[in-house]
Amino acid sequence: MTEALALHAHMISEAGAVHGKGSRRATVSDWMEMEKARGISVTSTALQFNYTPESSTSDIPNVINLVDTPGHSDFSEDTYRVLTAVDAAVMLIDAAKGLEPQTLKLFQVCRHRGIPVITVVNKWDRPGQTPLELIDEISERIGLIPTPLYVPVGIAGDYRGLLDRRTGEYIHFERTAGGAKIAPEILMSADDAAAREGDAWVAAQEESELLAELGQDHDQEMFLAGQTSPMIFTSAMLNFGVRQLLDALVEFAPPPRGRESVDGTEREVTDPFSAVVFKVQAGMDTSHRDRLAYMRIVSGEFERGMVVTHAQTGKPFATKYAQAVFGRDRSTVDNAYPGDVVGLVNAMALAPGDTLFIDPKVQYPPIPSFAPEHFSALRVTTADKYKQFRKAVDQMDAEGVVQVLRNDIRGDASPVMAAVGPMQFEVVTARMKAEFNVDTIVEPLGYSMARRTDEASATELDRQRGVEVFTRSDGAILALFSDKWRLQYIEKEHPDLFLEPLVAAAD
Repeated sequence: MTEALALHAHMISEAGAVHGKGSRRATVSDWMEMEKARGISVTSTALQFNYTPESSTSDIPNVINLVDTPGHSDFSEDTYRVLTAVDAAVMLIDAAKGLEPQTLKLFQVCRHRGIPVITVVNKWDRPGQTPLELIDEISERIGLIPTPLYVPVGIAGDYRGLLDRRTGEYIHFERTAGGAKIAPEILMSADDAAAREGDAWVAAQEESELLAELGQDHDQEMFLAGQTSPMIFTSAMLNFGVRQLLDALVEFAPPPRGRESVDGTEREVTDPFSAVVFKVQAGMDTSHRDRLAYMRIVSGEFERGMVVTHAQTGKPFATKYAQAVFGRDRSTVDNAYPGDVVGLVNAMALAPGDTLFIDPKVQYPPIPSFAPEHFSALRVTTADKYKQFRKAVDQMDAEGVVQVLRNDIRGDASPVMAAVGPMQFEVVTARMKAEFNVDTIVEPLGYSMARRTDEASATELDRQRGVEVFTRSDGAILALFSDKWRLQYIEKEHPDLFLEPLVAAAD
């Protein structure tokens, strides 16, 4: 879908595919070899582009900062970081699978953070559920009322076009070779649509009328309040319905807004410059070993070269190397404004959740780390690569690819990786090999739960069977337990110990 949106914004001339079959190239957003091989996103990617709807009379384009997040549940922590930096979310639902567990979790996160959601039912060119079945599922399972802007003409698997519910007109799509180009659209009146599509058009009209009777028409105030969600049916592979999604983003997604700081005050977009770092990524350019910190500008105007203050350390930070990002491609950016995503090169001191500002001082709430559920020890295969191994571990830790835990017994030679999902371990080992030429061994550990503890409790916990205590790189002391029964037993036998749950991925 990201690729299709970039195509319709004329940022690329031909859309790639997640598997890049045949002569069709791979996507611009999935640049890691692991992503290309598996056809899934394992890391979030930012793309900035201009877009002007065909119906617009303005000469000033809209600037869209699109952050493509991983869809796999193992990378939900990366997705959560992105959701701290956006003004609206586009939630993709598979026409056949409906609401999957990971999608349900993200809907809940958006609701908790007050992020309005545009719902996109994708893969309508394949067999799947009916529109009303999908609408009912969303309403019943998450309490969000879908308000379709369009009704698909043709059942799932026979996607012909869209009935525009606001105008009553028919938008007919024509296929292109392999879906690599923008699909031509033919606009028809209701009478011409009825003559062309017959029963399929009548069925679409009946569904639209039923939705109107149920009051499921778009209401901007209810959308911004998180009560309703505009809904669009698409096929990203065929580029059907993609322009309609872009138009909906421009028309309905809220503009950048202020943000609450840790002391409860609001930093308005018109206040002096401030930004929050939501992601750190290295290894994007194999010819340069640099590290890119993605910051979302919250307030004021950013000017390349300005010296800002790093809130976490109080130290000055120079922004000489600032870049706009488009997947793995970059270009120098001189000015940026609230809502823009800017990459700061070689920002070694920055971490996800950090704040940058120009006086007056502001600091935004940190991004919480999720409670890990999978734990593995990591070792280098040959001693002569130990220096590169430690550097690579520090890099993965700084980016938040995994949480790195250490204690005196295991030392730096065998740190423990803690992750929400086991595929995060695969990313670590693959990147270590590709970027640092380090071969590693991953040894799964017999722990399944983690709790935050303190120094006073750590001594007693270290004496318990089925428990091991570690220090995370941010200084947090974590106790790992073999299973929930071991945890329950220790809590019962030692009620005075400090054991605090961490933020769960589903919260």
